[in-house]
Amino acid sequence: MSCSCTSSSTQESLEQEVMDKINNHPCYSEGAHQHYARIHVAVAPACNIQCNYCNRKFDCSNESRPGVTSNKLSPEDAVKKVLYVGGEIQQLSVVGIAGPGDALANPKKTFDTFRMLHEKAPDQKLCLSTNGLRLPDYVDEMVKYNVDHVTVTINSVDTTGEIGAKIYPWVHWNHKKVFGAQGAKILLEQQLKGIQMLVERGILVKANSVLIPGVNDKELPNVAKKLKELGVFLHNIMPLLSKEEFGTYYGLNGQRSATDQEVMEAQEACGMDMKLMSHCRQCRADAVGLIGEDRGEEFTPDVFQDMTWEALEDKYDMEARAKKHEVIENWRAALEAANDRIKIEQASKEELSSTGETKLVAVTTAGEGTINLHFGSAKEFLIYEVGDKAIKFVMHRKVENAYCKGPEDCDGSYPIEEIKETLKDVDLLLTEKIGDCPQGELKSINLISDDSYALQPIEKSVFAAAQKYFFVNELKTEQELG
Repeated sequence: MSCSCTSSSTQESLEQEVMDKINNHPCYSEGAHQHYARIHVAVAPACNIQCNYCNRKFDCSNESRPGVTSNKLSPEDAVKKVLYVGGEIQQLSVVGIAGPGDALANPKKTFDTFRMLHEKAPDQKLCLSTNGLRLPDYVDEMVKYNVDHVTVTINSVDTTGEIGAKIYPWVHWNHKKVFGAQGAKILLEQQLKGIQMLVERGILVKANSVLIPGVNDKELPNVAKKLKELGVFLHNIMPLLSKEEFGTYYGLNGQRSATDQEVMEAQEACGMDMKLMSHCRQCRADAVGLIGEDRGEEFTPDVFQDMTWEALEDKYDMEARAKKHEVIENWRAALEAANDRIKIEQASKEELSSTGETKLVAVTTAGEGTINLHFGSAKEFLIYEVGDKAIKFVMHRKVENAYCKGPEDCDGSYPIEEIKETLKDVDLLLTEKIGDCPQGELKSINLISDDSYALQPIEKSVFAAAQKYFFVNELKTEQELG
Protein backbone atom coordinates (compact mmCIF):
# COMPACT_ATOMS: atom_id res chain seq x y z
CA MET A 1 0.00 0.00 0.00
CA SER A 2 1.37 3.44 -0.93
CA CYS A 3 1.05 6.61 1.08
CA SER A 4 0.89 10.09 -0.43
CA CYS A 5 2.14 11.75 2.73
CA THR A 6 5.72 12.99 2.90
CA SER A 7 7.66 11.08 5.55
CA SER A 8 9.36 12.99 8.34
CA SER A 9 12.79 11.87 7.14
CA THR A 10 12.03 13.05 3.59
CA GLN A 11 10.77 16.37 4.93
CA GLU A 12 13.91 16.80 7.02
CA SER A 13 16.02 16.00 3.96
CA LEU A 14 14.19 18.62 1.90
CA GLU A 15 14.58 21.22 4.65
CA GLN A 16 18.31 20.47 4.92
CA GLU A 17 18.66 20.80 1.14
CA VAL A 18 17.08 24.26 1.31
CA MET A 19 19.27 25.27 4.26
CA ASP A 20 22.36 24.19 2.32
CA LYS A 21 21.27 26.33 -0.63
CA ILE A 22 20.78 29.48 1.43
CA ASN A 23 23.50 29.05 4.09
CA ASN A 24 26.03 31.35 2.41
CA HIS A 25 23.60 33.33 0.25
CA PRO A 26 23.52 36.90 1.64
CA CYS A 27 20.16 37.74 0.03
CA TYR A 28 18.24 34.58 0.92
CA SER A 29 19.67 34.24 4.44
CA GLU A 30 19.63 37.13 6.91
CA GLY A 31 22.21 35.22 8.94
CA ALA A 32 24.64 35.18 6.00
CA HIS A 33 24.42 38.79 4.89
CA GLN A 34 27.02 40.15 7.30
CA HIS A 35 29.55 37.49 6.36
CA TYR A 36 29.29 36.69 2.66
CA ALA A 37 29.56 38.98 -0.37
CA ARG A 38 27.73 39.12 -3.68
CA ILE A 39 28.49 40.54 -7.11
CA HIS A 40 26.03 41.71 -9.75
CA VAL A 41 27.36 41.61 -13.30
CA ALA A 42 25.69 44.10 -15.64
CA VAL A 43 25.36 42.03 -18.83
CA ALA A 44 21.64 42.60 -19.45
CA PRO A 45 20.93 46.17 -20.65
CA ALA A 46 17.63 45.63 -22.49
CA CYS A 47 14.20 45.43 -20.85
CA ASN A 48 10.83 44.24 -22.13
CA ILE A 49 8.49 46.18 -19.86
CA GLN A 50 8.29 49.77 -18.65
CA CYS A 51 7.95 50.38 -14.91
CA ASN A 52 6.92 53.77 -13.58
CA TYR A 53 9.50 53.44 -10.77
CA CYS A 54 12.45 52.59 -13.02
CA ASN A 55 14.94 54.63 -15.00
CA ARG A 56 17.98 52.66 -16.11
CA LYS A 57 21.09 54.79 -15.85
CA PHE A 58 24.52 54.02 -17.28
CA ASP A 59 27.85 55.45 -16.10
CA CYS A 60 26.27 56.65 -12.88
CA SER A 61 28.26 56.39 -9.65
CA ASN A 62 26.21 58.60 -7.33
CA GLU A 63 22.98 56.60 -7.12
CA SER A 64 22.50 53.31 -5.29
CA ARG A 65 19.33 51.66 -6.58
CA PRO A 66 18.29 48.94 -9.03
CA GLY A 67 18.79 49.69 -12.71
CA VAL A 68 21.93 51.79 -12.22
CA THR A 69 25.37 50.76 -13.43
CA SER A 70 28.72 52.32 -14.27
CA ASN A 71 29.89 49.67 -16.76
CA LYS A 72 28.04 47.36 -19.10
CA LEU A 73 29.91 44.09 -19.52
CA SER A 74 30.16 41.38 -22.14
CA PRO A 75 29.69 37.84 -20.81
CA GLU A 76 33.43 37.22 -21.11
CA ASP A 77 34.34 40.37 -19.19
CA ALA A 78 31.69 39.58 -16.58
CA VAL A 79 33.31 36.21 -15.86
CA LYS A 80 36.77 37.79 -15.76
CA LYS A 81 35.43 40.29 -13.24
CA VAL A 82 34.00 37.52 -11.07
CA LEU A 83 37.32 35.65 -11.03
CA TYR A 84 39.24 38.81 -10.16
CA VAL A 85 36.81 39.93 -7.46
CA GLY A 86 36.54 36.39 -6.07
CA GLY A 87 40.31 36.43 -5.53
CA GLU A 88 40.23 39.83 -3.85
CA ILE A 89 37.07 39.21 -1.82
CA GLN A 90 37.30 35.57 -0.84
CA GLN A 91 33.95 35.63 0.98
CA LEU A 92 32.26 36.20 -2.39
CA SER A 93 29.64 33.46 -2.67
CA VAL A 94 26.98 34.65 -5.12
CA VAL A 95 26.93 35.95 -8.69
CA GLY A 96 23.71 37.58 -9.82
CA ILE A 97 22.46 39.10 -13.04
CA ALA A 98 20.09 41.91 -12.11
CA GLY A 99 20.14 44.20 -15.10
CA PRO A 100 20.45 47.03 -15.64
CA GLY A 101 17.50 45.78 -17.72
CA ASP A 102 15.97 42.33 -17.36
CA ALA A 103 18.07 39.17 -17.34
CA LEU A 104 15.57 37.26 -19.51
CA ALA A 105 15.14 40.08 -22.01
CA ASN A 106 18.83 39.41 -22.76
CA PRO A 107 18.82 35.60 -22.75
CA LYS A 108 21.95 34.95 -24.84
CA LYS A 109 24.14 37.28 -22.77
CA THR A 110 22.67 35.99 -19.52
CA PHE A 111 23.11 32.27 -20.25
CA ASP A 112 26.49 32.70 -21.95
CA THR A 113 27.61 34.27 -18.68
CA PHE A 114 26.17 31.47 -16.58
CA ARG A 115 27.67 28.82 -18.86
CA MET A 116 31.19 30.22 -18.39
CA LEU A 117 30.70 30.75 -14.66
CA HIS A 118 29.50 27.18 -14.29
CA GLU A 119 32.83 26.09 -15.78
CA LYS A 120 35.29 28.56 -14.24
CA ALA A 121 33.75 29.43 -10.86
CA PRO A 122 31.76 26.32 -9.88
CA ASP A 123 31.71 27.27 -6.19
CA GLN A 124 29.57 30.37 -6.84
CA LYS A 125 25.81 30.32 -6.38
CA LEU A 126 24.11 31.66 -9.52
CA CYS A 127 21.10 33.97 -9.39
CA LEU A 128 19.06 36.08 -11.71
CA SER A 129 16.41 38.73 -11.26
CA THR A 130 13.52 39.14 -13.67
CA ASN A 131 10.18 40.84 -14.11
CA GLY A 132 8.85 37.41 -15.11
CA LEU A 133 7.47 38.22 -18.55
CA ARG A 134 9.70 35.64 -20.28
CA LEU A 135 10.20 33.42 -17.25
CA PRO A 136 8.35 30.29 -18.50
CA ASP A 137 10.55 30.19 -21.61
CA TYR A 138 13.85 29.78 -19.76
CA VAL A 139 13.29 27.53 -16.75
CA ASP A 140 15.04 24.62 -18.49
CA GLU A 141 18.09 26.80 -19.19
CA MET A 142 18.26 27.76 -15.53
CA VAL A 143 18.20 24.12 -14.50
CA LYS A 144 20.91 23.32 -17.06
CA TYR A 145 23.37 25.78 -15.49
CA ASN A 146 22.37 25.22 -11.83
CA VAL A 147 20.77 28.64 -11.42
CA ASP A 148 18.94 27.73 -8.23
CA HIS A 149 17.94 31.17 -6.92
CA VAL A 150 15.57 33.38 -8.94
CA THR A 151 14.05 36.70 -7.92
CA VAL A 152 10.79 37.77 -9.55
CA THR A 153 9.42 41.28 -9.09
CA ILE A 154 5.66 41.00 -8.63
CA ASN A 155 3.77 44.06 -7.42
CA SER A 156 0.13 43.02 -7.79
CA VAL A 157 -2.00 39.90 -8.26
CA ASP A 158 -5.06 41.88 -9.34
CA THR A 159 -6.44 39.86 -12.27
CA THR A 160 -8.27 42.85 -13.75
CA GLY A 161 -4.93 44.53 -14.46
CA GLU A 162 -6.16 47.85 -13.07
CA ILE A 163 -3.53 48.10 -10.34
CA GLY A 164 -0.81 46.82 -12.66
CA ALA A 165 -1.72 49.45 -15.25
CA LYS A 166 -0.78 52.15 -12.71
CA ILE A 167 2.66 50.58 -12.36
CA TYR A 168 3.45 49.33 -15.88
CA PRO A 169 2.54 51.58 -18.86
CA TRP A 170 3.34 48.77 -21.31
CA VAL A 171 4.88 45.36 -21.82
CA HIS A 172 6.57 44.11 -24.99
CA TRP A 173 4.77 40.93 -26.01
CA ASN A 174 4.69 39.07 -29.33
CA HIS A 175 6.77 41.75 -31.04
CA LYS A 176 4.56 44.65 -30.04
CA LYS A 177 3.80 46.89 -27.08
CA VAL A 178 0.67 46.03 -25.13
CA PHE A 179 -0.54 48.93 -23.03
CA GLY A 180 -2.44 49.42 -19.76
CA ALA A 181 -4.51 46.74 -18.04
CA GLN A 182 -4.16 44.25 -20.89
CA GLY A 183 -0.37 44.39 -20.68
CA ALA A 184 -0.48 44.07 -16.89
CA LYS A 185 -2.71 40.97 -17.18
CA ILE A 186 -0.27 39.31 -19.60
CA LEU A 187 2.63 40.07 -17.25
CA LEU A 188 0.80 38.60 -14.24
CA GLU A 189 -0.16 35.42 -16.14
CA GLN A 190 3.47 34.88 -17.15
CA GLN A 191 4.77 35.61 -13.65
CA LEU A 192 2.44 33.12 -11.96
CA LYS A 193 3.08 30.44 -14.58
CA GLY A 194 6.85 30.91 -14.39
CA ILE A 195 6.97 30.92 -10.58
CA GLN A 196 5.00 27.67 -10.47
CA MET A 197 7.43 26.09 -12.94
CA LEU A 198 10.44 27.19 -10.90
CA VAL A 199 9.03 25.82 -7.65
CA GLU A 200 8.21 22.51 -9.32
CA ARG A 201 11.84 22.24 -10.50
CA GLY A 202 13.21 22.88 -7.00
CA ILE A 203 14.52 26.39 -7.73
CA LEU A 204 14.20 28.77 -4.77
CA VAL A 205 12.10 31.82 -5.60
CA LYS A 206 12.34 35.19 -3.91
CA ALA A 207 9.59 37.64 -4.83
CA ASN A 208 10.27 41.38 -4.72
CA SER A 209 7.37 43.78 -4.28
CA VAL A 210 7.81 47.53 -4.49
CA LEU A 211 5.61 49.31 -1.93
CA ILE A 212 4.04 52.23 -3.80
CA PRO A 213 1.94 54.42 -1.47
CA GLY A 214 -1.60 54.88 -2.75
CA VAL A 215 -1.09 52.41 -5.61
CA ASN A 216 -0.44 48.88 -4.32
CA ASP A 217 0.02 49.30 -0.56
CA LYS A 218 -3.36 47.64 0.16
CA GLU A 219 -2.70 44.96 -2.46
CA LEU A 220 0.50 43.56 -0.97
CA PRO A 221 -1.23 41.23 1.56
CA ASN A 222 -3.00 39.63 -1.43
CA VAL A 223 0.37 39.24 -3.12
CA ALA A 224 1.75 37.53 0.00
CA LYS A 225 -1.17 35.08 0.12
CA LYS A 226 -0.70 34.15 -3.54
CA LEU A 227 3.05 33.72 -3.11
CA LYS A 228 2.48 31.32 -0.24
CA GLU A 229 0.04 29.29 -2.37
CA LEU A 230 2.70 29.01 -5.08
CA GLY A 231 5.43 27.87 -2.69
CA VAL A 232 7.63 30.98 -2.99
CA PHE A 233 10.47 30.84 -0.48
CA LEU A 234 10.88 34.51 0.45
CA HIS A 235 8.99 37.79 0.03
CA ASN A 236 10.91 41.07 -0.04
CA ILE A 237 8.89 44.26 0.40
CA MET A 238 10.94 47.19 -0.86
CA PRO A 239 10.07 50.86 -0.38
CA LEU A 240 9.52 52.90 -3.53
CA LEU A 241 12.53 55.17 -4.08
CA SER A 242 11.10 58.22 -5.80
CA LYS A 243 13.06 61.42 -6.28
CA GLU A 244 12.84 63.89 -9.13
CA GLU A 245 16.55 63.51 -9.90
CA PHE A 246 16.07 59.78 -10.56
CA GLY A 247 14.15 60.70 -13.70
CA THR A 248 11.43 58.06 -13.23
CA TYR A 249 7.80 58.66 -14.15
CA TYR A 250 6.85 58.54 -10.48
CA GLY A 251 9.70 60.83 -9.48
CA LEU A 252 8.84 63.43 -12.12
CA ASN A 253 5.12 63.34 -11.30
CA GLY A 254 5.19 63.77 -7.54
CA GLN A 255 4.65 60.20 -6.37
CA ARG A 256 6.28 60.12 -2.94
CA SER A 257 8.62 57.45 -1.64
CA ALA A 258 7.44 54.91 0.93
CA THR A 259 8.45 55.57 4.52
CA ASP A 260 10.19 53.15 6.87
CA GLN A 261 7.04 53.04 8.97
CA GLU A 262 4.91 52.11 5.94
CA VAL A 263 7.31 49.28 5.11
CA MET A 264 7.05 47.99 8.68
CA GLU A 265 3.24 48.09 8.47
CA ALA A 266 3.32 46.17 5.19
CA GLN A 267 5.72 43.61 6.66
CA GLU A 268 3.35 43.06 9.57
CA ALA A 269 0.38 42.67 7.22
CA CYS A 270 2.21 40.25 4.89
CA GLY A 271 4.30 38.37 7.43
CA MET A 272 1.37 36.27 8.61
CA ASP A 273 1.42 34.50 5.25
CA MET A 274 4.99 34.66 3.98
CA LYS A 275 8.56 34.43 5.21
CA LEU A 276 9.90 37.95 4.71
CA MET A 277 13.29 39.25 3.67
CA SER A 278 14.02 42.27 5.84
CA HIS A 279 17.69 43.04 5.06
CA CYS A 280 17.44 44.08 1.37
CA ARG A 281 19.48 47.13 0.29
CA GLN A 282 17.96 47.57 -3.22
CA CYS A 283 21.38 47.12 -4.81
CA ARG A 284 22.74 48.53 -8.04
CA ALA A 285 23.05 46.37 -11.16
CA ASP A 286 26.84 46.33 -10.64
CA ALA A 287 27.01 46.01 -6.84
CA VAL A 288 30.09 44.32 -5.33
CA GLY A 289 30.81 43.31 -1.74
CA LEU A 290 28.82 42.70 1.41
CA ILE A 291 25.17 43.73 1.33
CA GLY A 292 25.17 47.29 2.60
CA GLU A 293 28.50 48.16 1.00
CA ASP A 294 29.44 48.71 -2.62
CA ARG A 295 33.03 48.29 -3.72
CA GLY A 296 32.22 48.44 -7.42
CA GLU A 297 34.48 51.42 -8.09
CA GLU A 298 37.51 49.31 -7.13
CA PHE A 299 36.90 46.84 -9.95
CA THR A 300 36.60 48.78 -13.20
CA PRO A 301 37.23 46.88 -16.47
CA ASP A 302 40.78 48.22 -16.86
CA VAL A 303 41.72 46.23 -13.72
CA PHE A 304 40.87 42.77 -15.07
CA GLN A 305 40.06 43.06 -18.78
CA ASP A 306 43.57 42.39 -20.13
CA MET A 307 44.44 39.57 -17.74
CA THR A 308 44.73 36.04 -19.15
CA TRP A 309 42.31 33.33 -18.10
CA GLU A 310 45.20 31.44 -16.52
CA ALA A 311 46.21 34.44 -14.41
CA LEU A 312 42.63 35.04 -13.34
CA GLU A 313 42.06 31.42 -12.39
CA ASP A 314 45.25 31.51 -10.30
CA LYS A 315 44.04 34.66 -8.60
CA TYR A 316 40.63 33.13 -7.91
CA ASP A 317 42.37 30.26 -6.01
CA MET A 318 39.57 27.85 -5.17
CA GLU A 319 41.53 26.25 -2.32
CA ALA A 320 42.17 29.56 -0.54
CA ARG A 321 38.52 30.54 -0.97
CA ALA A 322 37.38 27.25 0.57
CA LYS A 323 39.60 27.87 3.60
CA LYS A 324 38.21 31.40 3.98
CA HIS A 325 34.64 30.07 3.94
CA GLU A 326 35.59 27.50 6.58
CA VAL A 327 36.86 30.32 8.82
CA ILE A 328 33.62 32.24 8.28
CA GLU A 329 31.50 29.22 9.22
CA ASN A 330 33.52 28.68 12.40
CA TRP A 331 33.02 32.34 13.33
CA ARG A 332 29.28 32.11 12.62
CA ALA A 333 29.01 29.07 14.87
CA ALA A 334 30.79 30.95 17.67
CA LEU A 335 28.49 33.95 17.19
CA GLU A 336 25.41 31.77 17.28
CA ALA A 337 26.55 30.28 20.57
CA ALA A 338 27.33 33.73 21.98
CA ASN A 339 23.97 35.13 20.90
CA ASP A 340 22.13 32.44 22.89
CA ARG A 341 19.61 31.88 20.05
CA ILE A 342 17.45 34.75 21.25
CA LYS A 343 16.39 35.89 17.79
CA ILE A 344 13.10 34.68 16.28
CA GLU A 345 12.28 35.21 12.61
CA GLN A 346 8.73 36.33 11.73
CA ALA A 347 7.87 36.63 15.42
CA SER A 348 4.64 38.19 16.66
CA LYS A 349 4.62 40.63 19.57
CA GLU A 350 3.32 37.83 21.79
CA GLU A 351 6.37 35.72 20.95
CA LEU A 352 8.70 38.64 21.68
CA SER A 353 7.06 39.99 24.81
CA SER A 354 5.07 38.63 27.74
CA THR A 355 3.25 41.97 28.03
CA GLY A 356 2.89 42.86 24.34
CA GLU A 357 5.27 45.79 24.76
CA THR A 358 8.28 45.97 22.43
CA LYS A 359 11.01 48.51 21.70
CA LEU A 360 13.02 49.33 18.59
CA VAL A 361 16.82 49.14 18.84
CA ALA A 362 19.18 50.46 16.16
CA VAL A 363 22.72 49.10 15.66
CA THR A 364 25.75 50.36 13.73
CA THR A 365 27.92 47.63 12.25
CA ALA A 366 30.53 47.08 9.56
CA GLY A 367 29.54 43.41 9.32
CA GLU A 368 30.69 40.11 10.83
CA GLY A 369 27.86 40.15 13.38
CA THR A 370 29.35 42.59 15.90
CA ILE A 371 28.81 46.22 16.92
CA ASN A 372 31.96 47.45 15.20
CA LEU A 373 31.20 50.81 13.58
CA HIS A 374 31.40 54.33 15.06
CA PHE A 375 28.21 56.38 14.96
CA GLY A 376 29.96 59.10 12.97
CA SER A 377 30.74 56.67 10.14
CA ALA A 378 27.33 55.02 9.89
CA LYS A 379 25.27 55.47 6.72
CA GLU A 380 22.82 52.76 7.68
CA PHE A 381 21.34 51.28 10.83
CA LEU A 382 20.08 47.76 11.51
CA ILE A 383 16.73 47.87 13.30
CA TYR A 384 15.56 45.20 15.75
CA GLU A 385 12.27 44.81 17.58
CA VAL A 386 12.83 43.63 21.15
CA GLY A 387 10.64 42.40 23.98
CA ASP A 388 11.36 40.81 27.33
CA LYS A 389 11.43 37.33 25.73
CA ALA A 390 13.25 37.61 22.39
CA ILE A 391 14.21 39.83 19.45
CA LYS A 392 13.66 39.89 15.70
CA PHE A 393 15.40 41.75 12.90
CA VAL A 394 13.03 44.23 11.26
CA MET A 395 14.87 46.22 8.59
CA HIS A 396 17.83 48.37 7.74
CA ARG A 397 17.52 52.13 7.34
CA LYS A 398 19.85 54.21 5.20
CA VAL A 399 20.87 57.85 5.45
CA GLU A 400 22.48 59.78 2.62
CA ASN A 401 25.15 61.36 4.81
CA ALA A 402 27.04 59.99 7.77
CA TYR A 403 27.31 62.30 10.78
CA CYS A 404 31.06 62.71 10.26
CA LYS A 405 32.31 63.15 6.70
CA GLY A 406 35.95 62.56 7.63
CA PRO A 407 38.87 64.99 7.64
CA GLU A 408 39.08 65.32 3.85
CA ASP A 409 35.46 66.37 3.34
CA CYS A 410 34.75 68.01 6.67
CA ASP A 411 33.15 71.42 6.21
CA GLY A 412 32.16 71.97 9.82
CA SER A 413 28.60 70.73 9.31
CA TYR A 414 27.27 67.62 10.99
CA PRO A 415 24.09 66.34 9.26
CA ILE A 416 22.22 65.07 12.31
CA GLU A 417 18.69 66.06 11.24
CA GLU A 418 18.39 63.32 8.60
CA ILE A 419 19.59 60.76 11.14
CA LYS A 420 17.11 62.02 13.73
CA GLU A 421 14.29 61.73 11.21
CA THR A 422 15.38 58.23 10.24
CA LEU A 423 15.53 57.06 13.88
CA LYS A 424 12.57 59.05 15.19
CA ASP A 425 10.62 55.96 16.30
CA VAL A 426 13.65 54.10 17.68
CA ASP A 427 14.16 53.80 21.44
CA LEU A 428 17.82 52.76 21.77
CA LEU A 429 20.98 53.00 19.66
CA LEU A 430 23.95 50.66 20.16
CA THR A 431 27.18 51.77 18.50
CA GLU A 432 30.91 51.24 18.80
CA LYS A 433 31.59 54.87 19.74
CA ILE A 434 29.60 58.11 19.93
CA GLY A 435 30.56 61.62 21.06
CA ASP A 436 28.78 63.85 23.55
CA CYS A 437 27.37 66.23 20.90
CA PRO A 438 25.52 63.66 18.76
CA GLN A 439 24.50 61.84 21.92
CA GLY A 440 22.83 65.03 23.13
CA GLU A 441 21.14 65.57 19.77
CA LEU A 442 19.68 62.06 19.82
CA LYS A 443 18.52 62.55 23.38
CA SER A 444 16.35 65.43 22.10
CA ILE A 445 14.19 62.84 20.28
CA ASN A 446 14.19 60.56 23.34
CA LEU A 447 16.70 58.20 21.77
CA ILE A 448 19.12 56.61 24.22
CA SER A 449 22.59 55.88 22.80
CA ASP A 450 25.05 53.43 24.34
CA ASP A 451 28.60 52.51 23.23
CA SER A 452 29.35 50.14 26.10
CA TYR A 453 28.56 47.10 23.91
CA ALA A 454 31.33 47.90 21.42
CA LEU A 455 32.73 44.89 19.52
CA GLN A 456 30.18 42.55 21.14
CA PRO A 457 27.81 40.16 19.28
CA ILE A 458 24.84 42.10 17.98
CA GLU A 459 21.90 39.93 18.93
CA LYS A 460 22.99 39.18 22.49
CA SER A 461 23.81 42.87 23.02
CA VAL A 462 20.48 44.09 21.61
CA PHE A 463 18.57 41.80 23.96
CA ALA A 464 20.72 42.57 27.00
CA ALA A 465 20.59 46.34 26.46
CA ALA A 466 16.82 46.33 26.01
CA GLN A 467 16.39 44.41 29.26
CA LYS A 468 18.71 46.85 31.00
CA TYR A 469 16.91 50.00 29.83
CA PHE A 470 13.28 48.96 29.37
CA PHE A 471 12.19 45.65 30.83
CA VAL A 472 14.13 44.53 33.93
CA ASN A 473 12.86 47.36 36.14
CA GLU A 474 9.29 46.71 35.01
CA LEU A 475 9.62 43.03 35.87
CA LYS A 476 11.03 43.91 39.31
CA THR A 477 8.15 46.34 39.91
CA GLU A 478 5.61 43.68 38.95
CA GLN A 479 7.25 41.19 41.30
CA GLU A 480 7.28 43.74 44.13
CA LEU A 481 3.62 44.62 43.57
CA GLY A 482 2.73 40.92 43.40
